Amino acid sequence: MNVLCSYFGPTFAAALLAGGVAGAIGFRRRDRRNLALIAGLVVTLAMAALWHGPFGAAARFTSIVERNARATLDFYEMSEVTAHLHRDPLTRRLILSGRADDFQSNELVRTMETLPGISSASWSAAGGGPPLIAEGSAIAVRGFLFGLLLA
Repeated sequence: MNVLCSYFGPTFAAALLAGGVAGAIGFRRRDRRNLALIAGLVVTLAMAALWHGPFGAAARFTSIVERNARATLDFYEMSEVTAHLHRDPLTRRLILSGRADDFQSNELVRTMETLPGISSASWSAAGGGPPLIAEGSAIAVRGFLFGLLLA
């Protein structure tokens, strides 16, 4: 299974369910429509945050992506180069460090960007991109809206 599907899939599915329930309640009772929709959206965002942190999806995502990056570096016999995801906040940007010549550094960036779950790769830590939890929350909101549509 794709790394992104294992992180974003359960978030989308839970939000889809929450959107369906909130829509079924909100669209039947006009007097409680706004309350049901707002409560459903709050539950959706709370589930996304719980999935990211306490349920450990972000840690699993990080370990899988960094393990794949290390395996790629080992395949190319680049033992002096390390790769880790940008943190504070956690993003899908891979930061490379270590010794490599110009050709190796350019090709490693290109190769690492093809790994599943990586949005970009670079040799500098400047500018990390959108936080992973924000991307997860955006997917959850899309799932919630799709659930409302199905309701």
